[in-house]
Order: sequence, then structure tokens, then C-alpha cells
Amino acid sequence: MSANAYRGEAALDVGGQTLVLRPTFSALVAAEAELGPLFALVERAAAGELRLAEMVALFWHCIDARPDGLSRERLGDALVELGLATVTPALRVLLGQVLQGR
Repeated sequence: MSANAYRGEAALDVGGQTLVLRPTFSALVAAEAELGPLFALVERAAAGELRLAEMVALFWHCIDARPDGLSRERLGDALVELGLATVTPALRVLLGQVLQGR
């Protein structure tokens, strides 16, 4: 499965699998319920104050088809292994969707 940029999706390679991050209404509502207002999340990210746990939560809720065996902890470990430079483009896509929509 590959990400569709026209749908506001982002791809993230984790453990040899490509995760499609799809910021659907229900995914963003779930993320907002956990993290608080999404606009505040965007502001924290813009100020360089986004926490790793917040990024993991946003990604977790936006994973379109979660592979068997992928836990939230494993996702967090994978993001650390990949490094911020590698995961920032996917984060940018999701945050852009929050601000601009499709």
C-alpha cells in the first residue's frame, strides 16, 4: 500500500513495512481527544516544542491499516530509530492537513 498525496496521506517505513498515515476525521478526533486541540499541537510543533509522545500519538491514530504485532511502543521505538529528520516529512504532511485540509 502506498500513500496518496491527493488524500493528504503520508508514508512511513517502519520495520520493513510501509505505514500509510491517513488523517481522516475520525483519526484526528481520536488524536485530539488524547492530545488536546489540534491547533495547539500545530503551534507547539511550529515552536519546536512538540514532544515525541505527541508525535507517536498522532501517527498512531492516523495509521490506516495497522499491521498485526505493531504496538504503540514499537511505533515509538521505530520513530526514535529512524530519527527526527526521517519522520519530519510525514509529520509535516499530517500537520499541513490539520491546517489546510484537502
